[in-house]
Amino acid sequence: MSTQFGERYRRWARITRATMRIQHKPGDAMQVDWAGDTIPLQDPVTGEQSAAYLFVAVLPCSYYTYAEACDDMKTENWLNCHVHAFDYFGGVARLLIPDNCKTATLSNTRYDAILNRSYQELAEHYGTAIVPARVRKPRDKSSAEASVRFAETWIVAALRDRKFFSLRELNEAVAEKLEELNDRPFKQMAGCRHSAYLEEEKPYMLPLPASAFEPAVWSVAKVANDYLVTDGRNKYSVPYNLIGERVDIRVTKTTVEVFYHGSRVASHRRLQTRQRDPLVKREHMPPEHQKYLTYNADEFSRWAMSVGSMTEKVTEHFLKSGKAAEQGYKACAGLTKLEQRYGKQRLEAACGKALAYSTAPSLRTIASILKNGLDKPDKAESQTAQSEANSYGITRGAAYFRKGGDR
Repeated sequence: MSTQFGERYRRWARITRATMRIQHKPGDAMQVDWAGDTIPLQDPVTGEQSAAYLFVAVLPCSYYTYAEACDDMKTENWLNCHVHAFDYFGGVARLLIPDNCKTATLSNTRYDAILNRSYQELAEHYGTAIVPARVRKPRDKSSAEASVRFAETWIVAALRDRKFFSLRELNEAVAEKLEELNDRPFKQMAGCRHSAYLEEEKPYMLPLPASAFEPAVWSVAKVANDYLVTDGRNKYSVPYNLIGERVDIRVTKTTVEVFYHGSRVASHRRLQTRQRDPLVKREHMPPEHQKYLTYNADEFSRWAMSVGSMTEKVTEHFLKSGKAAEQGYKACAGLTKLEQRYGKQRLEAACGKALAYSTAPSLRTIASILKNGLDKPDKAESQTAQSEANSYGITRGAAYFRKGGDR
């Protein structure tokens, strides 16, 4: 019984292990991957070593190969390497078949693949389609895997014992070894990768687009209270009413764009070097922040003169009390707000009262005087003034005394 079961199982196993030998059509696909091994780079000053990663693209019909070294495996390098590969081949394959690296796919299940947004933009620009290899299905990319091994043998292994002090120097050596690989004669058929490509595959490649592709990197961020987002190096403004909202950020070599619910809400020229201050557009600011940009000593002085001499003295004190006039702008702006709330007359009186207390009054003191009504004459003073007015303002005539007055 067990023998019969074993025989049936072995027969079933042989059938289910059946593989299909894929015949690649010319111009049909470009398979891409990162080589498993790295190449060391040495800093010419410190001697510190870092790793360079090898990108490999292969056309499985002719086995024509492109390779390039990068300082990391991030999206920007991934996209640039594709652009350089298309230029090297002089055309575009109908399909792109990447491995399941994060720079290509966000997720790849048995039934669906979610592509990196930047990678999808590249495919649309070049008129090709991305079909990721199935997870844990190495036969899907046997040509690419074989070409990666060839690249590792011909390029990585051959250059491992050499010292390279820059990525440019390394890529010059990579280009030399790449030409050797593509011109290396086939063992079991005539020609080489280069000749096979020119004769059999190039006529079927899609043409390069008329305009150059500018690689873009997408990210998602929550807008902070300073209404700024970052490209990883510098900060850029977005409309202040988006504070607390999640936005999509698209960064190219020259531009930073911000999108909210699919609509572009901000666009900036990308700063090429690290800057201390953010790049802020006036229209992105709240009204009170926009007003702050108009502040200057002359404007505050003219405003104070229109209120009165006491306000003018206080304003002058604020502008001259620090090492720079700008240090007094905030206090002067506070005075203007008090004038809007209490009026010119009361502010002028409050400034006079504050100056009577001190030659160096503070904004807090003036605000307190206004809040508590201390700028107004008190009742005692009013009554005294009225009594004095009565004593001097009423004169009794002689007739009053002849009649005995009002007893």
